[in-house]
Amino acid sequence: MGFKTPKEASSGNYIDKKCPFTGNVSIRGKVFKGIVISTKMNRTIILRRDYLHYIKKYNRFEKRHHNIPVHCSPCFRVTEGDIVTVGQCRPLSKTVRFNVLKVTPNQIFGSVKKVFMLF
Repeated sequence: MGFKTPKEASSGNYIDKKCPFTGNVSIRGKVFKGIVISTKMNRTIILRRDYLHYIKKYNRFEKRHHNIPVHCSPCFRVTEGDIVTVGQCRPLSKTVRFNVLKVTPNQIFGSVKKVFMLF
């Protein structure tokens, strides 16, 4: 798909069957970016996806967001505030349907939870 395999994935000795680089998961469907707002789960992060919704009556946009659970392979070092590119895959659990493909380091100072950023 055009995403380079991380060095940790090719040289690391971890076992993750849900990893898009070493496991049995193919990426298909949507690919988008978002901000990491929580890394408290084991191998799963919460991603905030911001977007604008058009209101025809007032001829204006309103800000909206969704929090999306995403599987994060051990080959990535992710912290809160990082900008992450994710791709859709088959359902990995009850709520997880996306996988991390690329991580860009933190660019936000202060609280990450309420920041609105479009990509």
